[in-house]
Amino acid sequence: MYINCTDKELLVLKKIGQAAEEMQVPCYLIGGFVRDKILGRQTKDVDIVCVGDGIDLANKVAESFNPQPIVHFFKNFGTAQIKCDDIEIEFVGARRESYRYDSRKPDVDAGTIEDDQNRRDFTINALAISLNKDDYGDLIDPFNGINDLKLKNIQTPLDPLQTFSDDPLRMMRGIRFAAQLNFTIHPETFKAIQTSAHRIKIVSGERIADELNKILMCNKPSVGFDLLYKSGLLKIIFPQMVALAGAEYIDGKGHKDNFYHTLQVIDNISQFTGDIWLRWAAVLHDIAKPVTKRFEEGHGWTFHGHEVVGGRMVPKIFAANASAK
Repeated sequence: MYINCTDKELLVLKKIGQAAEEMQVPCYLIGGFVRDKILGRQTKDVDIVCVGDGIDLANKVAESFNPQPIVHFFKNFGTAQIKCDDIEIEFVGARRESYRYDSRKPDVDAGTIEDDQNRRDFTINALAISLNKDDYGDLIDPFNGINDLKLKNIQTPLDPLQTFSDDPLRMMRGIRFAAQLNFTIHPETFKAIQTSAHRIKIVSGERIADELNKILMCNKPSVGFDLLYKSGLLKIIFPQMVALAGAEYIDGKGHKDNFYHTLQVIDNISQFTGDIWLRWAAVLHDIAKPVTKRFEEGHGWTFHGHEVVGGRMVPKIFAANASAK
């Protein structure tokens, strides 16, 4: 096996491989589990792709356990999930995808392992390991994702403009991975995010909020928020925060850049708490300063009542994001 797994994980993977062999269905371990194991990060979410019916394979695998786990399947998506102790396994058939410009929901056809790797968002998530008898444990890495892991580099397997146009949420995922893993986004990939930022408008507010929360829960959230700001995404999904940026001077008197001040506050509090709502409080603590900013002759810049105004803004901000398309 190319990666280091626990005895329990190896047993599960062996059972999956044996079930696939009995069904004569090639199958592979793929995606985040492979990536995180190579990086030495803890992970319990196993993604399996097979060249066949993922739901059928999940049922076959479940039969090999005693007690037999419940198979949760989603017919419309061709996916199934089982849980073995603390290991969660998702099965899906290999597929190729095509997209309409106005939707991130793809038209799906059955495909090969190569097709499935082509559709992945980033090279570091396209890594696959064979669970087949003839080449069990071999790494399949068509885009040199191993090298990108070594270089701490995030880039797309195929043309980044097409990748982000197909599914614009991938732009936020790339920024989230950069923040979570302390990686750098490849210049060409980041330029494509800047060019494609407007495409985020077709993504639901719920999915955007989910990625924002994951960025906020990173060890150093400022990395992700700064990338969102520099990419142009933040201006679209959270304009009130972008309004904090910059410092204005009159008669030689200026005020601090409240955007970067906010990022520092977020990082500071994140050292002491994993409570997401306390972290959100840090994000929003100065949110009303742009609308309450005034320059008073002989005194300088004031932000009278920004706490009260900010308190009124917060429910509207959350409601707007929740109801976004």
